[in-house]
Amino acid sequence: MEQEGVIKYKLDFKETAALPAESLAELNAWRDVMVQLQMIGQTPTRYDNYGFGNISRRLSEDELLGYAHPFVITGTQTGGIDRLTAVHYTTILECYPEENRVVAQGPMKPSSESMTHGMIYAQDPDINWVMHAHDPTIWQMAEALHIPITASDVSYGSPEMSAEVVRLFKETAVSEKKIFTMAGHDDGVVTFGKTAEEAGQIMLFYLAKGLGIRG
Repeated sequence: MEQEGVIKYKLDFKETAALPAESLAELNAWRDVMVQLQMIGQTPTRYDNYGFGNISRRLSEDELLGYAHPFVITGTQTGGIDRLTAVHYTTILECYPEENRVVAQGPMKPSSESMTHGMIYAQDPDINWVMHAHDPTIWQMAEALHIPITASDVSYGSPEMSAEVVRLFKETAVSEKKIFTMAGHDDGVVTFGKTAEEAGQIMLFYLAKGLGIRG
């Protein structure tokens, strides 16, 4: 199995101070929800004990001017930390999928899925939240649930995954469903929305539907 959590893009990273804790409170609260659901975390029995899952929020113009789609995201391999603090979040300033390059700043390096998050934000200015969870029920039931699915030969965090995100927005109903699964990334599920509640509720809705089908 491909190693979880390995950064595959070129990273231009500048170490800076953490964002104010109050600006991360909602992000951290929803991350806690995903941890309790075991959709974000780290355990010896899953993915060779690598941390899995991440969450991000688009930054507003008031928070960070001068960049096209800036967002704050959980740092790399933070899945094993029960509750994060401000030092565990990093700001993505720019994503250049054609160069497979990410520009970031913060107290620690960003998640290996940062490029995928960036591509989602680039598709629609109304998308303000992205949640990348790992859930076997939704992932295994994706076809039965009529969830858009990335190609099985495309791995996480790769330039090909960036292209797959664009393809899904062009060729599938992902804009309306606000969810897709990653066929080449075990249990990988991504939801997004205008608000955290929207992205989170979509995740829970499909989890419940999947459990109902599985019986």
